[in-house]
Amino acid sequence: MVFGGVVRERIQFNEETLWTGGPHDYSHPGASDYLDTIRQLVFAGKPREAENIAMEHFMSLPLGQKAYQPFGDLYIDFPGHEKYTNYQRSLDISEALSRVSYQIKGLTYTREVFSSVPDQVIVIRLTVNEMKKLSFNLGFDSPHLQKSVTTSGSRQTLTVAVKDGALNGMARLRLETDGIVTDSVQTIKITEAGTATIYLAAATNFVNFKDVSGDPAKRVDDYFAAIKGKSYKQIRKAHIADYQQLFNRFDIGFGSNNRDSLPMDQRLRIFSKSPEDPGLIALYVQYGRYLMISSSRPGTMPANLQGIWNQDLEPAWDSKYTTNINAEMNYWPVEVTNLSECHEPFFKLIEECAQTGAVTAKVHYRADGWILHHNTDIWRGTAPINHANHGIWVGGSGWTSSHLWEHFLFTRDTAFLRNRAWPIMREAARFYSQYLIPDPKTGWLISTPSNSPEIGGLVAGPTMDHQIIRTLFNSCVEASDILNEDQKFAAKLKVLIPKIAPNQIGRLGQLQEWMQDVDDPNEKHRHVSFLWGVHPGNDITWEKSPELMKAARQSLLFRGDDGTGWSLAWKINFWARFLDGDHAYELIKLLFRVKDEANVNWSGGSYINLFDSHPPFQIDGNFGAPAGIVELLVQSHQGFIDILPALPAALPNGHIKGVCARGGFELDLEWKAGKLTGLSVLSKAGAVCKIRIQGKMIEFPTSKGNLYAWGKDF
Repeated sequence: MVFGGVVRERIQFNEETLWTGGPHDYSHPGASDYLDTIRQLVFAGKPREAENIAMEHFMSLPLGQKAYQPFGDLYIDFPGHEKYTNYQRSLDISEALSRVSYQIKGLTYTREVFSSVPDQVIVIRLTVNEMKKLSFNLGFDSPHLQKSVTTSGSRQTLTVAVKDGALNGMARLRLETDGIVTDSVQTIKITEAGTATIYLAAATNFVNFKDVSGDPAKRVDDYFAAIKGKSYKQIRKAHIADYQQLFNRFDIGFGSNNRDSLPMDQRLRIFSKSPEDPGLIALYVQYGRYLMISSSRPGTMPANLQGIWNQDLEPAWDSKYTTNINAEMNYWPVEVTNLSECHEPFFKLIEECAQTGAVTAKVHYRADGWILHHNTDIWRGTAPINHANHGIWVGGSGWTSSHLWEHFLFTRDTAFLRNRAWPIMREAARFYSQYLIPDPKTGWLISTPSNSPEIGGLVAGPTMDHQIIRTLFNSCVEASDILNEDQKFAAKLKVLIPKIAPNQIGRLGQLQEWMQDVDDPNEKHRHVSFLWGVHPGNDITWEKSPELMKAARQSLLFRGDDGTGWSLAWKINFWARFLDGDHAYELIKLLFRVKDEANVNWSGGSYINLFDSHPPFQIDGNFGAPAGIVELLVQSHQGFIDILPALPAALPNGHIKGVCARGGFELDLEWKAGKLTGLSVLSKAGAVCKIRIQGKMIEFPTSKGNLYAWGKDF
C-alpha cells in the first residue's frame, strides 16, 4: 500500500499473518446446557430474554476475535523536492506496477514499486535522468510499540512484536545503488546516485492457526538467498510474467468516450454528472481482478475485510472475515473471471474452520458436523461472538461450503469434489440435519436460535438460513450421486429437504424474511439476507419459481437502491438475476459516488483510488460489483448458460473474453447495438453444453479441449 507524495514517500507493508492474539479455543464450555432454554424463549416470543441468557452463558469468551494489523512502514525522504512540476502517479493493473514521476529543475525523477509473488519481495526502483542527482534518506518504522531498527551499511532490519499477542516478525531491506551510502542507527542516506533499488522482505513466526513456532529471521534470510545473483530486470520480468498468467486470461470492454486518460478523481466526479463512461465500468471489473490477484494467492491468507490493505492497529471491524456476507462476497468474481486459483486461500480457511467448528458444534449445540457463525479470524474462531442479536447466526458453514461446490460446478474437477469439497459439505450438512427442529405452529423444520443478518434480533426460522440449508442439502445429494458415496446420508437429506420451511410470499407481495408475515415495507437496512436464494444461491430462479422471483424483486424494491458499498454491490447482482440490467446500472452509478472529506455520509461509493467505501474502506464491494457486472452478461446458475441476459441499454457494444460458466466452459462473446455478433465456447470438461442466446435454446455435446464458435447467426 503506497502513500505519500514527492517530498516523502511512505510505503506501508503488511505481512499477511500479522494478527493480534494467538491460538485459542473460542467455544464456551457448558453453552449447550442453555440451548433449549434459549429456543423456548424464542418460541415464546421473548427474544430479549433469550439474548440475555445467550450473552451470559452461550457467547464465546472473549466476546470478540482478533485484528489484522500492519507490519510497518518504509519512509523515503527527498530533501529539496518541495517545488516540482509534471507530477504523475499511476497504477498499471496490466503489470501490477505502481509508478511516480515528476520534474525538478529540468530533471525527471521516477519511482516504480511492485510486490513479487515468485520472489517474495517488495521492490522499489528510484531513478533520475542525470547521474549523481538522486539523493534521499530511507528508514523503517512501525506503529507497533514493541519494535527495533538496526542498520548496517546498505541493509536495515526491523523487528516487531504484537502487543498482548503470540506473533512477532522481522523485515529487512537491502539497497543497491551507484551512489554514496552512509548509515546511522535509524536511517540510510544515499547521495550522488543515478539509480537505487530497494528490496524488502518480511515474515512472522506464524505457521498455522495452531502453531506459531516459525522463525521469521530464517524466512527472511531464505527470501534474500533466493534472489541472490538476480538482477532487477530479472525479478521484475518474473513478477510481470507471474501476474499476467492470471490477469491476461480475461478481457472485458464496453467501448470508450475518451476519458481513459483522466486522473481517477476527475473521472469519478465527471461520472457523477455524466455517467456515460463505459470504459470506467470495464476498468472496475479489471481493477477488482487486480486486487484479487494481489491479495489472495495459493499459500497466503484469504482477502479479509480490507483485502490486505489495512493501515491501522485497530482497524474497522478488526479487518477480519465476516462470514454473513463480506468474506464470501470477496470471492464471487474468482470463478467467473477466470481466477480459480485465487479461491484456494478461502478453501483453506473453510477447511480449518471445519476443524474448530466441529468443537463449537459439540460444545454449543450437542451436534456432529461443524458450524461457523458470523465471524472468524486467523485463529479460526467459529463460536458466536459480539452480541446474541447478530452473533448467533448459524449460516456460515453452509454458505462457505457453497464455495467449494461452486468451484466444482465451474471446473468439474471430480478429484477436488471427492477429496476436499465433499467431506466439508457433508459435515456441514450433518450439523444442520441435527440442528433443525420442528416449528410448533407449522411442523416445518426450522433453524433456531438464529437471526437474519443483521436485522431483527434473535428469531426462530429466518428465511436465509432455510435457503442456505436447503441448497446445501441439494448440493450434497448431487455430490453423493456423482461420487457414489454416502448414499445412506444422502437419502436422509432427501427426506429432510421437503420438510424445511419453504420460502413464503407475504401480504404485500414480498418474499418474507421470517416465518411470520411482519416485513416492514419502509425498512431500508443494508442487509438483504433473505434474498440469498436469488443470489448467490439458486434456491429461487425464474425457471423453477417465477412467483418467488417476483416476490423477491418486490422485497428489493421496498429496501430501495441506496446502501453501503458492499450492499450496492449485492443489489447489482440481484438486479442482474432479476434480468433488469438498466436498474442494475442505476446501482453502478451509486457505486461510483465520490467519497471524500466533503461527502462522508453513511452511503456507499468509491474513494478516489477506486477503493470501495462502506464507509470506511471495505474491499468486498470491489469484488462483489465486478461479479455483478459480469452477471449482466453471462449467467449459468439455472442449468444452462444465458448469454446477455440483462444487458443495460448504457452498454450496447462490447466484448468479454475468458469468462467462465458452470459446467466447465470458457466463453468469448461480442455484441453490437445490443445484439450478439460472435460467440465461442471452449469445453474444459467435455460436458453437454446448453446455451440460451437471445431467447433461443441450443444444446450440444462437447469434447474436452474443443472450441465451438458462431458468428452472427446461431
